[in-house]
Amino acid sequence: MNSYDCTSPIEGVSHIATTALEMPLRQNGPGKDGTIHDTIVNVMERPAHGWSLLRILIVGLCSLLNALDGMDIVILSYVAPVLAKDWSLSPERLGMVFSASLAGMTLGCLFIAPLADRFGRRPVILSMLTLIMISMMASAFSTSLPELVLARFLTGIGIGAMLASMTAVAAEFAPQREKALAISIMLAGYPLGSVATGMVAAAILPHHHWQVILLGAGILSLAILPVVFFILPESIDFLLRTQPKRALQRINRIERRLGVAVSTALPPKPSKVDGFVLRSLFDNGRAEATAALWVGVFMGFMTLYFALSWITNLAAQAGLPLESAIYAGAIFNFGAFMGTIAVGRLARDYGLRRSATIALGLAAVFLTLFGAVSMPLVPTLLLAMLVGMTIYGGFNAFYGLAAELYPAANRSTGVGWAMGIGRFGAVTGPLLGGVLIGQGLSLTMIMAIFSVPLLIAAFMASRIRSC
Repeated sequence: MNSYDCTSPIEGVSHIATTALEMPLRQNGPGKDGTIHDTIVNVMERPAHGWSLLRILIVGLCSLLNALDGMDIVILSYVAPVLAKDWSLSPERLGMVFSASLAGMTLGCLFIAPLADRFGRRPVILSMLTLIMISMMASAFSTSLPELVLARFLTGIGIGAMLASMTAVAAEFAPQREKALAISIMLAGYPLGSVATGMVAAAILPHHHWQVILLGAGILSLAILPVVFFILPESIDFLLRTQPKRALQRINRIERRLGVAVSTALPPKPSKVDGFVLRSLFDNGRAEATAALWVGVFMGFMTLYFALSWITNLAAQAGLPLESAIYAGAIFNFGAFMGTIAVGRLARDYGLRRSATIALGLAAVFLTLFGAVSMPLVPTLLLAMLVGMTIYGGFNAFYGLAAELYPAANRSTGVGWAMGIGRFGAVTGPLLGGVLIGQGLSLTMIMAIFSVPLLIAAFMASRIRSC
């Protein structure tokens, strides 16, 4: 019989709570025979004490880092009209710039993110944040298309690897019943950063070169780096499993800050830590759920990143002035922020799978309407917000489902590979959008085409269920 149970994070029951690798030992004192007996105490079953200060700081910091990621990714969509005019770029060549960062994110998810299961969440996050800082500054000083494409590719590597690690951190430090909400809060930082970037871009671009915005993003990354260094601890799950030098002391310091019972001994160290074994993603009844996750993420990414990359350009082509077109992109991302939080909250009552399925289905409807119905500015912005709410809210649920699906030993690998496979869809979406736009297809046809992947993603979300 299968011992694995892939329940939803809202139900508060996780299969990781049954693994000895995540159970510290506490000495209970001598028994009747005079020997000291150790009792396994499950970390996840200790009193959670709600949202302690450290939990709030960690999830908030992950959300801040994700906001930085959102800024770094969508910043090109805001400057795209000016960049294309400045460098005389065709839609196809502009699509190359969009897709460079997404290709880097694919590589980061597939091959860098799994390193967090071997070497720790903290060092991977710090090193990738440093890479993002350097590559964003390099983007600002690029003087040719190949230079900009390379810089954006490196930015994508950092973002892809860091996002998977942050998902694991948010899940591992959140109170047991609040994991889905914690991941939603973390993911909501992405569109929030996108909204702020859009507002800044709308104010700066009419008066300054587009390079100024890219340079500002690099400076912000530099400012956040010491904050992450001093606040973000290593994952307790990782320390228990790998047991590096002074592991118990490091765990005790984190436990005291969390306000939970302090461990007095470590569990037996596993003989081998298989943090990068893809086969484990399909073991214990996870095969169908993993396959559905990968297909759903691929399809969701295809439409999501098409919309992120092209919504400003399409709004401008629809007749909106550049400033209003930029605001349409910003409103889209503001809706994404609200939708991500809303789906995370609704998941507690209605289940994450159901919430994701409904949101993605509605996204297909709203995206079709966005292309089919010509409206004045205010209704157009409102519809853009609804598209952002439903696409992001539904898609981001995949992160929560992935974090719950895999145990701590390969959680970064599982999340990273799901998002990495999906990134091929993220690369395909903007490229396909550039081709369709370059061929002169109508906005109605383009939006109808990109609604189909959302319907497929909705179906796949419904298939990620208990084994």
